[in-house]
Amino acid sequence: MPRLKSAKKRMRQTKARTTHNRAQRSQLRGAIKKVRQSTDPKARAEALGEAVKLLDRAGRKRIIHPNAAARYKSRLTNPK
Repeated sequence: MPRLKSAKKRMRQTKARTTHNRAQRSQLRGAIKKVRQSTDPKARAEALGEAVKLLDRAGRKRIIHPNAAARYKSRLTNPK
């Protein structure tokens, strides 16, 4: 356990950020799954729009690497 006041604060901040980032990453994964599982073109387009929005935000906020966000977007928009 930290003894210094600043170390205790850093520990609190890290815990809060970890919780928030985990929730964001989970929401992102769910959105990506929804795109991959959708069969109806209209539903897929809606899900894709939401996923792209979440991927852009996650890359910008460094929740995932920006290049990983771009790679996910590319693979979702150009399925084989």
